[in-house]
Amino acid sequence: MAYKGFTILQNRSSALSLLKTGTGRNLLASKTLKSIFFAWTAILLLFGSPESSQAKDKALANKIGQMLMVGFRGLEVNKDSAIIQDIAQGRVGGVILFDYDIALDKPERNIKSPEQLKALTSDLQAASEEPLFIAVDQEGGQVSRLKEKHGFSPGASQARLGRRNDPELTARNASRTSETLARMGINLNLAPVVDLNVNPDNPVIGSLERSFSNDPDKVALHARQVIQEHRKKGVLTALKHFPGHGSSSRDSHQGFTDISKSWSKTELEPFKEILQTVGADMIMTAHVFNSRLDPKWPASLSSRILNDLLRLEMGFDGVIISDDMQMGAIRKEYDLETALERTVLAGTDIIVFGNNLVYEPGIAQKATQIIEKLVQKDRIPASRIHNSFDRIMELKDQLTGKGD
Repeated sequence: MAYKGFTILQNRSSALSLLKTGTGRNLLASKTLKSIFFAWTAILLLFGSPESSQAKDKALANKIGQMLMVGFRGLEVNKDSAIIQDIAQGRVGGVILFDYDIALDKPERNIKSPEQLKALTSDLQAASEEPLFIAVDQEGGQVSRLKEKHGFSPGASQARLGRRNDPELTARNASRTSETLARMGINLNLAPVVDLNVNPDNPVIGSLERSFSNDPDKVALHARQVIQEHRKKGVLTALKHFPGHGSSSRDSHQGFTDISKSWSKTELEPFKEILQTVGADMIMTAHVFNSRLDPKWPASLSSRILNDLLRLEMGFDGVIISDDMQMGAIRKEYDLETALERTVLAGTDIIVFGNNLVYEPGIAQKATQIIEKLVQKDRIPASRIHNSFDRIMELKDQLTGKGD
């Protein structure tokens, strides 16, 4: 379009001024003046101004950025670090930290010591205009990113705490964990696991002692202690993995994981009980396939599971966060555009790219561009982005005290 919106407005304003004069009133009968005046108006209404369009595009990109949580390499960062640039430019709304780099098979990633970690999170947070989610998997036991060898106190596994079945012990353990996280500048613990220990040989849940119990009431009881103790320290939590990963016989990190025959509705009970009592800050999806709930899509990409079941039937209107979208169950089965389109349409608010199983340094910008294109093509309604953004910012307000 050759004319700037400002010029159109300026000329339209001049025309209006002219029409108020005697000369203008005489010219009003002129078809030429009428044509010009209404042409200016039509152009403005149809195209708007390029400046306005650019502002809308930037606002949409920033909202999409808030929906992305990514991992990165490095024990420290500076203004030239790719992750700092992503944060400063609004391309990500959260980061996830690891102690081990799986793709490189090296025991060094983001965590080396308490002093180093605290400096890292401080620098990350300082780069963001909005509160930045800084997340870690600190479940206890084998799934602990803050390890004793790095100078942190060890925490008991959920299975061990479940066997003791002492809610006060679980609360004390969670209190120590959340206090450490808060002191380190970490504001989101991707825990507790509320999967039922249906299959003790499950390679990713049972065998790693990540489940409190196969009893849904016991799981909910102990998970509530974890949630409440973290909240006291200002640390958010995420229940995982909806709608239940405990019965699987395969690891969704590796590839397609079908629980259609092993899953039961009982696995929903801990989620339901927690939602009815203390509530959940976030709920993390599982990349499991369950044909009884959705005959086509795994949970992370399923509107039937995330929208119809979790939101409409179970009444959860908080933040839904995906498991790592680079896990084999997604990456090996779907191209990135399909995965992003389906997870956003399903109702996911925060999309995680751990950048640890595989490393894609430009994933935030790439994901943003794909989602922007899907919105422009009306394959994703803009309202989905706005709704996720609102949920995320409401939760971030809790970190700053604005949500009280």
